[in-house]
Amino acid sequence: MMKKLSTLVFGLTLTSLCHAQETFPRNGTYDERTGRYAFTNANIVVDSKTTIPNGTLLIENGIIREASKQVKIPAGVVVIDLKGKYIYPSLIDLDSDYGMPEVKNEARGRGRQTPQLESNKKGAFGWNQAVQPENDASQVFSPDAKKGGDLRKIGFGTVLTYSHDGIVRGSGAVVTLTDESANKALLNGKASAHFSFSKGTSGQNYPSSGMGAVALLRQNYYDADWYAKGGKAKETNLSLEAFNQIKTLPSFFETNDKYSLLRADKIGDEFGTQYVIKGGGDEYQRLEEVKASKATLILPLDFPAAYDVTDPWDADAITVAQLKHWEMAPANASVLTKSGITFAFTAADLKNKSDFWSKIRSAIEYGLPKDKALEALTTTPARLIKAEGQVGSLKAGMLANFLITSDELFSKDNVIYENWIQGKKFIIAPIDAPDLRGTYSFSINKAATGKIEISGSVEKPDYKITIKDTVKVTPKVMLANDLLTLTYQPEKKTPGTVRLTGWIAGKGLAGDGVMPDGSPLTWSATLTEPYKSVAKKDTAVAKIKETGPVVYPFVGFGNEQLPKSETVFVKNATVWTNEKEGVLQNADVIIQNGKIAKVGKGLSAPSGARTVDGTGKHLTNGIIDEHSHIALFAINEGSQTSSAEVRMSDVINPDDVNIYRQLAGGVTTSHLLHGSANAIGGQSALVKLKWGATQSEMLIPEAKTIKFALGENVKQSNWGDVARVRFPQTRMGVEQVYYDHFTRAKEYAKGWKDYNGATKKTGLEVPRRDLELEALAEILDNQRFITCHSYVQSEINMLMHVADSLNFKINTFTHILEGYKMADKMKARNIGGSTFADWWAYKMEVKEAIPYNAALMYHEGVTVAINSDDAEMARRLNQEAAKTVVFGGVPEEEAWKMVTLNPAKLLHVDNRMGSIKAGKDADLVLWSTHPLSIYARPEFTMIEGAVYFDRKEDVAKQTKVAAERERLIQKMLSDKADGKPTQKAPMTMPRMWHCEDIIGIHAEHEEGK
Repeated sequence: MMKKLSTLVFGLTLTSLCHAQETFPRNGTYDERTGRYAFTNANIVVDSKTTIPNGTLLIENGIIREASKQVKIPAGVVVIDLKGKYIYPSLIDLDSDYGMPEVKNEARGRGRQTPQLESNKKGAFGWNQAVQPENDASQVFSPDAKKGGDLRKIGFGTVLTYSHDGIVRGSGAVVTLTDESANKALLNGKASAHFSFSKGTSGQNYPSSGMGAVALLRQNYYDADWYAKGGKAKETNLSLEAFNQIKTLPSFFETNDKYSLLRADKIGDEFGTQYVIKGGGDEYQRLEEVKASKATLILPLDFPAAYDVTDPWDADAITVAQLKHWEMAPANASVLTKSGITFAFTAADLKNKSDFWSKIRSAIEYGLPKDKALEALTTTPARLIKAEGQVGSLKAGMLANFLITSDELFSKDNVIYENWIQGKKFIIAPIDAPDLRGTYSFSINKAATGKIEISGSVEKPDYKITIKDTVKVTPKVMLANDLLTLTYQPEKKTPGTVRLTGWIAGKGLAGDGVMPDGSPLTWSATLTEPYKSVAKKDTAVAKIKETGPVVYPFVGFGNEQLPKSETVFVKNATVWTNEKEGVLQNADVIIQNGKIAKVGKGLSAPSGARTVDGTGKHLTNGIIDEHSHIALFAINEGSQTSSAEVRMSDVINPDDVNIYRQLAGGVTTSHLLHGSANAIGGQSALVKLKWGATQSEMLIPEAKTIKFALGENVKQSNWGDVARVRFPQTRMGVEQVYYDHFTRAKEYAKGWKDYNGATKKTGLEVPRRDLELEALAEILDNQRFITCHSYVQSEINMLMHVADSLNFKINTFTHILEGYKMADKMKARNIGGSTFADWWAYKMEVKEAIPYNAALMYHEGVTVAINSDDAEMARRLNQEAAKTVVFGGVPEEEAWKMVTLNPAKLLHVDNRMGSIKAGKDADLVLWSTHPLSIYARPEFTMIEGAVYFDRKEDVAKQTKVAAERERLIQKMLSDKADGKPTQKAPMTMPRMWHCEDIIGIHAEHEEGK
């Protein structure tokens, strides 16, 4: 009874489907057919867990009616005997632009065009063109015959398509790859919401960096919430309305590498959204973090080709990370599977779609189970778009989207014969192609000419002609039904092409043709030796390809195992405490649980401790660089006069080799600052240089600082006439920026205070959360501290007066090369100075700098730090501190504090670092000699009791890195010798950031790869 009922329901569904098509008039007669087919004797792969051998698939009107071994075939059904062939569900791609209007990016760059500060989009939409939630893929979708055909050829039947333009990209649509109308192809017009960090075609200046993209997206979420809670009464914003509508849909986020993936997941966590994230194929490099995100991933298949390393100079240009990723990228899916991470595959990034199956097989060769590969192409993507009841498997009631193949889907010899979409057949290869394979004697005009050898597979034969036993040529062949066409050039030296047309004649071939001189001919080919099939290899016992180890970070000098905190006993060292005890001779220090446990003389080593003999050596706490730009993907969001909403913590780059280099120079902590392209920059990040650790493990979240700036960089008036648009353009304007923003920040803070302190009866409206003003309000509340880029006395005086009048505090003036002129005023306001030891003469603003600057500020009682602002200089900050002893007579211990304790004080973390005292973090350096000597070298650099740099281990690392490079180079040379494709070696130059550096968001993403 139940079976009859389901059949009745199915019949009603089909009837309604047919009637639905009648809303469109036709020019001509109606030819309605039920499309009833029964595919018998097939291996039906219903899904990755269910296969029906020798089964029957029954479809009607584009719907699967039944799939089983015992199917009662109704009368009037077309029966197709597949004779042991296979039927699979058609594949699904979740990252497609199929049927979407072409996205054209405009030329961008400083000096090319007048900055666009506001949106050019007409209508009551949002303020930023990179945010386009109103984009609706279903409204612009139009089937594309060329793209659809290319995707059908490799097995796809359904895609999630959307506009790949902007940070908020709008909604996506689920469509099939039928060649019929959009009305037929469209399955779900509002299936998904889409996001990225790329601003797309927007010509607007903001955002100009990855951190700006994060801030814009976060602000958009908060604005949409405010709009829904009452903001609509104040303004009409169609973008926010659309955003509120799509944010409940399954959300997809496009990223291009492991760190942008984690950045996207962090945004999702903040707003209660679990994104499906398209990754960059390098997720294996940060496996535990990716797993912790709990995100389902979409994986690209554009594994890099081997580099052409024939020329040793070219080989030297390739980084260890690039070499290792080439080897390990195909194993990414296998590694994720073993870790329990769910994913789908996409063909979107393949330049040549015909490479799709070779890439999938490569992933399988590196350990990806076939059932997981099938899930990643069918059931998983169907579930992610909530279409598992329509596509992705071959169950009754689902769309008749399926493939007919010659073999198992992932077999190298498999041929996709047909791709059926919504019950309509698309022929990919002839399903009943004649088997012409074998060796034939070849005659022209009845004269023996040579032989024809046909090998390969039935569906994809390989042809070779041998003329008079000496000349071997490969003809161009076309076989259509039983009609064969061959063309070849018999003599390489003599131009001219023989053209043959023929047909199958018994066990041979025969036909007519034309000689190169135009004379007609007849030809024949008689089978002399049948083709001998080569036995297939047993793929079940195929050995999984091996790769080298993953290292952390995934660059040269990375660690296979991350350093761990140890119990260490350092004895008989000269200990620079930076405390009242001063420098202790022949002293001992005990490190336990990442902290300094004891400091003194005659101490005993704890049980199990590693003992380090410090005789003749100096133990200090680690150097703290108060002004640094290393380990970042970008440093400036200079598109607006204030970017207080952006956070440097969003663009930390743990793979920057400068981390390791600076550990080798005794640096353990770096204050990563925004640049100086605007008056109010972004929120800084204080990190410990834990080489190989995660972004969050490096970050010291309690250090809350922000970058301000004065001078030429801020005005941008020296960028040329075309850039003279953004306010301010003068130093007077810079002053007004501060007055304006802090006045508004005070009002903002008061609005929230009134709202939070009010009762429900007051009826106060919910204030709009503003991330920019929120950061400035934290300054007013002494919860965030200013580090201000500065040079000239007049401007420094200006900002101090502004701070006095608006009642906020300046924490530190950085650079401050004219600090010696106003050290008394700084001391009176308890403002610190972080300066260079002897940088000057690099621009007009520093023409009055002197080498005694740091010493004069110190003697006046200012807390002085010596900073780097330069990746190279940071490796020698101990020597920079020593210069203050020479220039100004600063005592050695006080000079040392300028790169250790004083920066800790300025950053408000001196309670846990900056000196050697029991209870503080064990961030320590053992120097070979006096730390202020130019001959001093760190023996080891320790952070929280773990050794992150050891000079002896560094020698071993260099040898190991060289051996790994050569192993991979030899492997690439072997690939080239085997005829595999190669690519030109790229010239990769690591970027050394400085305050004024600005790159576009697109270039930044390229650097992040």
